[in-house]
Amino acid sequence: MKVTALSLLALFGGASAFTSVSKVGVPSQRLGTELFERKPFITGNWKLNPQTKDEAIELATGIASAVTPDSPGDVALFVPFPFIETVQNICGDKISVGAEMSTPEANGAFTGGISPVMLKSIGVEWALAGHSERRTINKETDEYINAQCRTLIDNEMSVMLCIGETDEEFEKDLVGDVCEVQLKKGLAGISAEEMSRVAIAYEPVWAIGTGKVATPEIAQKVHEICRNILKNMYGEQIANDTRILYGGSVNAGSVDGLMSQPDIDGTLVGGASLDAEGFGRIINFEPALAAV
Repeated sequence: MKVTALSLLALFGGASAFTSVSKVGVPSQRLGTELFERKPFITGNWKLNPQTKDEAIELATGIASAVTPDSPGDVALFVPFPFIETVQNICGDKISVGAEMSTPEANGAFTGGISPVMLKSIGVEWALAGHSERRTINKETDEYINAQCRTLIDNEMSVMLCIGETDEEFEKDLVGDVCEVQLKKGLAGISAEEMSRVAIAYEPVWAIGTGKVATPEIAQKVHEICRNILKNMYGEQIANDTRILYGGSVNAGSVDGLMSQPDIDGTLVGGASLDAEGFGRIINFEPALAAV
Protein backbone atom coordinates (compact mmCIF):
# COMPACT_ATOMS: atom_id res chain seq x y z
CA MET A 1 0.00 0.00 0.00
CA LYS A 2 1.79 3.13 -1.20
CA VAL A 3 1.02 6.70 -0.24
CA THR A 4 3.43 9.01 -1.96
CA ALA A 5 4.92 12.14 -0.45
CA LEU A 6 4.12 13.99 -3.65
CA SER A 7 0.50 12.86 -3.64
CA LEU A 8 0.04 13.91 -0.01
CA LEU A 9 1.63 17.26 -0.62
CA ALA A 10 -0.42 17.82 -3.76
CA LEU A 11 -3.60 16.88 -1.93
CA PHE A 12 -3.02 19.14 1.05
CA GLY A 13 -1.23 22.18 -0.25
CA GLY A 14 2.44 21.61 -0.96
CA ALA A 15 5.21 22.53 1.46
CA SER A 16 2.77 24.31 3.79
CA ALA A 17 1.41 20.89 4.75
CA PHE A 18 4.06 20.70 7.47
CA THR A 19 3.96 23.34 10.16
CA SER A 20 5.12 23.82 13.73
CA VAL A 21 1.56 24.74 14.75
CA SER A 22 -1.50 23.92 12.68
CA LYS A 23 -3.31 26.98 11.37
CA VAL A 24 -5.75 25.15 9.12
CA GLY A 25 -9.45 25.30 9.94
CA VAL A 26 -10.94 21.80 10.17
CA PRO A 27 -14.42 20.47 10.89
CA SER A 28 -15.20 20.36 14.58
CA GLN A 29 -17.25 17.16 14.48
CA ARG A 30 -15.28 14.08 15.48
CA LEU A 31 -17.41 11.77 13.39
CA GLY A 32 -15.20 8.69 13.55
CA THR A 33 -14.65 8.65 17.30
CA GLU A 34 -18.24 9.58 18.11
CA LEU A 35 -19.80 7.13 15.68
CA PHE A 36 -17.78 4.17 16.93
CA GLU A 37 -17.55 5.34 20.54
CA ARG A 38 -13.76 5.50 20.64
CA LYS A 39 -12.99 7.46 23.76
CA PRO A 40 -10.13 9.93 23.23
CA PHE A 41 -6.82 8.82 24.72
CA ILE A 42 -4.25 11.49 25.62
CA THR A 43 -0.88 10.08 26.62
CA GLY A 44 2.55 11.41 27.56
CA ASN A 45 5.93 9.74 27.14
CA TRP A 46 8.53 11.20 29.48
CA LYS A 47 11.41 9.26 27.88
CA LEU A 48 14.66 9.81 29.88
CA ASN A 49 13.11 12.62 31.93
CA PRO A 50 12.98 14.17 34.46
CA GLN A 51 16.30 13.76 36.22
CA THR A 52 15.22 13.32 39.86
CA LYS A 53 12.38 11.88 41.89
CA ASP A 54 11.53 15.33 43.27
CA GLU A 55 11.17 16.67 39.73
CA ALA A 56 8.95 13.71 38.82
CA ILE A 57 6.74 14.42 41.84
CA GLU A 58 6.37 18.07 40.88
CA LEU A 59 5.59 17.26 37.24
CA ALA A 60 3.12 14.48 38.04
CA THR A 61 1.34 16.65 40.60
CA GLY A 62 0.88 19.43 38.06
CA ILE A 63 -0.40 17.08 35.37
CA ALA A 64 -2.78 15.28 37.72
CA SER A 65 -4.30 18.60 38.75
CA ALA A 66 -5.25 19.24 35.11
CA VAL A 67 -7.40 16.10 34.90
CA THR A 68 -10.97 16.84 35.96
CA PRO A 69 -14.35 15.16 35.51
CA ASP A 70 -14.80 17.42 32.47
CA SER A 71 -11.63 16.23 30.75
CA PRO A 72 -12.72 14.68 27.44
CA GLY A 73 -10.80 11.41 27.44
CA ASP A 74 -8.61 8.83 29.11
CA VAL A 75 -5.13 9.93 30.16
CA ALA A 76 -1.94 7.92 30.57
CA LEU A 77 1.69 8.69 31.37
CA PHE A 78 4.56 6.46 30.30
CA VAL A 79 7.37 7.19 32.74
CA PRO A 80 10.87 5.88 33.57
CA PHE A 81 10.90 2.73 35.70
CA PRO A 82 12.27 4.35 38.92
CA PHE A 83 9.36 6.80 39.03
CA ILE A 84 6.44 4.49 38.24
CA GLU A 85 5.17 3.82 41.75
CA THR A 86 5.74 7.41 42.86
CA VAL A 87 3.73 8.76 39.94
CA GLN A 88 1.03 6.13 40.50
CA ASN A 89 0.59 7.33 44.08
CA ILE A 90 0.23 10.93 42.93
CA CYS A 91 -2.11 10.30 40.01
CA GLY A 92 -4.39 7.74 41.61
CA ASP A 93 -7.33 6.83 39.41
CA LYS A 94 -7.06 9.99 37.32
CA ILE A 95 -4.21 8.78 35.13
CA SER A 96 -2.99 5.36 34.08
CA VAL A 97 0.76 5.09 34.63
CA GLY A 98 2.55 2.85 32.15
CA ALA A 99 6.03 1.66 31.28
CA GLU A 100 8.07 2.98 28.38
CA MET A 101 9.02 -0.55 27.34
CA SER A 102 9.17 -4.15 28.55
CA THR A 103 11.17 -7.20 27.64
CA PRO A 104 9.47 -10.30 26.26
CA GLU A 105 11.39 -12.60 28.63
CA ALA A 106 9.66 -13.50 31.89
CA ASN A 107 12.81 -14.16 33.94
CA GLY A 108 16.37 -15.39 33.71
CA ALA A 109 19.81 -14.08 32.76
CA PHE A 110 18.68 -10.90 31.02
CA THR A 111 20.52 -8.08 32.75
CA GLY A 112 18.51 -4.87 32.73
CA GLY A 113 15.33 -6.58 31.60
CA ILE A 114 11.91 -5.60 32.88
CA SER A 115 9.22 -8.24 32.39
CA PRO A 116 5.46 -7.74 32.06
CA VAL A 117 5.04 -9.87 35.19
CA MET A 118 7.20 -7.45 37.18
CA LEU A 119 5.27 -4.47 35.84
CA LYS A 120 1.90 -6.04 36.51
CA SER A 121 2.93 -6.82 40.08
CA ILE A 122 3.17 -3.07 40.81
CA GLY A 123 -0.11 -2.24 39.14
CA VAL A 124 1.07 -1.26 35.65
CA GLU A 125 -1.52 -1.96 32.96
CA TRP A 126 0.05 -0.32 29.86
CA ALA A 127 3.42 -0.38 28.14
CA LEU A 128 4.80 1.06 24.93
CA ALA A 129 6.26 -1.18 22.24
CA GLY A 130 8.01 -0.23 19.03
CA HIS A 131 8.76 3.42 19.78
CA SER A 132 10.99 4.78 17.03
CA GLU A 133 13.81 5.53 19.46
CA ARG A 134 13.82 1.90 20.61
CA ARG A 135 13.74 0.76 16.98
CA THR A 136 16.71 2.93 15.98
CA ILE A 137 18.86 3.36 19.09
CA ASN A 138 18.24 -0.06 20.63
CA LYS A 139 17.91 -1.87 17.29
CA GLU A 140 14.62 -3.53 18.26
CA THR A 141 13.26 -5.48 15.30
CA ASP A 142 9.65 -6.01 14.31
CA GLU A 143 9.94 -9.58 15.57
CA TYR A 144 11.22 -8.45 18.97
CA ILE A 145 8.51 -5.81 19.18
CA ASN A 146 5.90 -8.44 18.35
CA ALA A 147 7.24 -10.61 21.18
CA GLN A 148 6.86 -7.64 23.54
CA CYS A 149 3.26 -7.15 22.43
CA ARG A 150 2.51 -10.82 22.69
CA THR A 151 3.85 -11.26 26.23
CA LEU A 152 2.10 -8.13 27.50
CA ILE A 153 -1.22 -9.38 26.19
CA ASP A 154 -0.55 -12.88 27.49
CA ASN A 155 -0.25 -11.29 30.93
CA GLU A 156 -3.60 -9.51 30.48
CA MET A 157 -1.94 -6.11 30.06
CA SER A 158 -2.40 -3.55 27.31
CA VAL A 159 0.11 -2.35 24.76
CA MET A 160 0.52 0.75 22.63
CA LEU A 161 2.22 -0.30 19.41
CA CYS A 162 4.14 2.59 17.84
CA ILE A 163 4.60 2.72 14.08
CA GLY A 164 5.79 5.29 11.58
CA GLU A 165 8.16 6.14 8.77
CA THR A 166 11.49 7.94 8.79
CA ASP A 167 12.13 11.07 6.75
CA GLU A 168 14.01 8.98 4.20
CA GLU A 169 11.13 6.52 3.91
CA PHE A 170 8.70 9.39 3.54
CA GLU A 171 10.75 10.90 0.74
CA LYS A 172 10.87 7.51 -0.97
CA ASP A 173 7.05 7.30 -0.96
CA LEU A 174 6.90 4.45 1.57
CA VAL A 175 4.47 5.86 4.15
CA GLY A 176 1.70 3.30 3.64
CA ASP A 177 4.14 0.45 3.03
CA VAL A 178 6.01 1.06 6.28
CA CYS A 179 2.82 1.33 8.33
CA GLU A 180 1.44 -1.86 6.82
CA VAL A 181 4.61 -3.87 7.48
CA GLN A 182 4.96 -2.61 11.04
CA LEU A 183 1.30 -3.27 11.84
CA LYS A 184 1.26 -6.75 10.35
CA LYS A 185 4.55 -7.79 11.94
CA GLY A 186 3.91 -6.09 15.26
CA LEU A 187 0.45 -7.64 15.64
CA ALA A 188 1.34 -11.10 14.34
CA GLY A 189 -0.37 -13.79 16.40
CA ILE A 190 -2.67 -11.33 18.17
CA SER A 191 -6.29 -12.34 17.72
CA ALA A 192 -9.28 -10.14 17.04
CA GLU A 193 -10.50 -10.79 20.58
CA GLU A 194 -7.18 -9.56 21.98
CA MET A 195 -7.23 -6.30 20.03
CA SER A 196 -9.22 -4.67 22.82
CA ARG A 197 -5.87 -4.55 24.65
CA VAL A 198 -4.10 -2.74 21.81
CA ALA A 199 -3.81 0.91 20.84
CA ILE A 200 -1.80 2.14 17.88
CA ALA A 201 0.38 5.27 17.88
CA TYR A 202 1.31 6.62 14.46
CA GLU A 203 4.44 8.71 14.92
CA PRO A 204 6.17 9.94 11.77
CA VAL A 205 9.81 9.80 12.84
CA TRP A 206 10.64 13.00 10.98
CA ALA A 207 8.25 14.87 13.28
CA ILE A 208 9.50 13.57 16.64
CA GLY A 209 11.32 16.25 18.58
CA THR A 210 11.72 18.43 15.49
CA GLY A 211 8.86 20.86 16.04
CA LYS A 212 7.51 19.79 12.66
CA VAL A 213 3.95 18.48 12.75
CA ALA A 214 1.93 17.08 9.88
CA THR A 215 -1.18 19.15 9.35
CA PRO A 216 -4.37 17.58 10.72
CA GLU A 217 -5.37 16.58 7.18
CA ILE A 218 -2.05 14.82 6.51
CA ALA A 219 -2.21 12.98 9.83
CA GLN A 220 -5.86 12.04 9.21
CA LYS A 221 -4.99 10.57 5.83
CA VAL A 222 -2.36 8.25 7.31
CA HIS A 223 -4.62 7.30 10.22
CA GLU A 224 -7.32 6.40 7.72
CA ILE A 225 -4.81 4.20 5.89
CA CYS A 226 -3.85 2.49 9.15
CA ARG A 227 -7.49 1.86 10.00
CA ASN A 228 -8.02 0.30 6.59
CA ILE A 229 -5.03 -1.95 7.18
CA LEU A 230 -6.58 -3.06 10.48
CA LYS A 231 -9.85 -3.64 8.65
CA ASN A 232 -8.11 -5.97 6.20
CA MET A 233 -6.45 -7.78 9.10
CA TYR A 234 -9.31 -8.03 11.59
CA GLY A 235 -12.52 -6.85 9.98
CA GLU A 236 -14.46 -3.61 10.11
CA GLN A 237 -15.64 -3.78 13.72
CA ILE A 238 -12.17 -4.24 15.22
CA ALA A 239 -10.79 -1.51 12.95
CA ASN A 240 -13.55 0.85 14.05
CA ASP A 241 -13.02 0.05 17.73
CA THR A 242 -9.22 0.41 17.81
CA ARG A 243 -7.87 3.72 19.01
CA ILE A 244 -5.17 5.21 16.79
CA LEU A 245 -3.15 8.03 18.33
CA TYR A 246 -0.92 10.61 16.67
CA GLY A 247 2.58 11.34 17.97
CA GLY A 248 5.14 13.76 16.60
CA SER A 249 5.83 17.11 18.29
CA VAL A 250 2.22 17.52 19.41
CA ASN A 251 1.79 20.65 21.49
CA ALA A 252 -0.89 22.87 22.94
CA GLY A 253 -1.15 24.79 19.68
CA SER A 254 -1.61 21.79 17.41
CA VAL A 255 -3.76 19.44 19.49
CA ASP A 256 -7.18 20.96 18.72
CA GLY A 257 -6.80 20.58 14.99
CA LEU A 258 -5.45 17.06 15.27
CA MET A 259 -8.22 15.94 17.62
CA SER A 260 -10.88 17.32 15.28
CA GLN A 261 -10.08 14.61 12.73
CA PRO A 262 -12.36 11.55 12.65
CA ASP A 263 -9.61 8.91 12.73
CA ILE A 264 -7.30 10.59 15.25
CA ASP A 265 -8.33 9.24 18.63
CA GLY A 266 -5.64 10.72 20.82
CA THR A 267 -2.02 11.77 21.09
CA LEU A 268 1.29 10.34 22.23
CA VAL A 269 3.12 13.43 23.46
CA GLY A 270 6.85 13.60 24.10
CA GLY A 271 8.54 16.86 25.06
CA ALA A 272 5.30 18.75 25.66
CA SER A 273 4.34 16.24 28.38
CA LEU A 274 7.24 17.57 30.48
CA ASP A 275 5.44 20.89 30.94
CA ALA A 276 2.48 20.43 33.27
CA GLU A 277 0.60 23.51 32.12
CA GLY A 278 1.08 22.81 28.43
CA PHE A 279 0.23 19.14 28.77
CA GLY A 280 -2.81 20.06 30.80
CA ARG A 281 -4.02 22.06 27.81
CA ILE A 282 -3.47 19.02 25.59
CA ILE A 283 -5.40 16.81 28.00
CA ASN A 284 -8.28 19.29 27.87
CA PHE A 285 -8.20 19.80 24.12
CA GLU A 286 -11.02 21.73 22.46
CA PRO A 287 -11.51 20.52 18.87
CA ALA A 288 -14.24 23.08 18.19
CA LEU A 289 -11.63 25.82 18.46
CA ALA A 290 -9.82 24.47 15.41
CA ALA A 291 -12.62 25.69 13.16
CA VAL A 292 -12.44 29.25 14.47
